Amino acid sequence: MPAESTQRFRTFAEFYPYYLQEHSNDTCRRLHYVGSLLVLSILGYAVVTQQWLWLLALPFAGYGFAWIGHFVFEKNKPATFKYPLYSFMGDWVMLKDAFTGRIRF
Repeated sequence: MPAESTQRFRTFAEFYPYYLQEHSNDTCRRLHYVGSLLVLSILGYAVVTQQWLWLLALPFAGYGFAWIGHFVFEKNKPATFKYPLYSFMGDWVMLKDAFTGRIRF
């Protein structure tokens, strides 16, 4: 078992390089982007239309795409299982980094 999988991260800054390593497959990363953008779209729709039941779809949209990416393409377990808060933060930072050109889209 790799050392990273048992490591405890004290800060998000320590965690993020590990997070990016766990998302090295382009298709996995792109599925994360699709899920995150779908989450934003559903959230926006729910707020504009005040149809709050749409909020129930958020975890399925976000995590569904991401987990397919991990299990099918990356062939690893999502970091969400061990580091839920840092992983959630990582999704949004990775999307921002893709849009700003810091990492491959």
